[in-house]
Amino acid sequence: MLTFQYIPYADIDHLSSAKRINKLLDLVMAGNIILMEGRLRKEEEKDLIEITMEKIDNRFKGIELSVMNPDKDDGALVDRFKKGMANLLLGDRIGMTIIGPAQLVKDIKRDPDKIQLFIEETKKKTRRRRK
Repeated sequence: MLTFQYIPYADIDHLSSAKRINKLLDLVMAGNIILMEGRLRKEEEKDLIEITMEKIDNRFKGIELSVMNPDKDDGALVDRFKKGMANLLLGDRIGMTIIGPAQLVKDIKRDPDKIQLFIEETKKKTRRRRK
């Protein structure tokens, strides 16, 4: 079964960087695909990848990570000012982060209008009937 877990930014905002990373990694290692409001800081992304690399084994193959950021630099000066103010006030809450276990998530492709999440097809085990 494929499980998506939404995490509002308010659920991780108060956590330290280490606890935030551990919470996300524990959920992904349990087989969940995380849809998190906002984004991690650059150093948190780096730490998440480093910790993930240390935990890779036969059962856990790593993670796939993608960050969607709605900020576009095009538009009128007023629009850019509004986005700048929103970013200043909301900070890391803007955008969305997707993190999934590499054994389930084959690839995450994104463009300004959509996200494509490609999952690994699982083969169903079939039982043979005894005669």
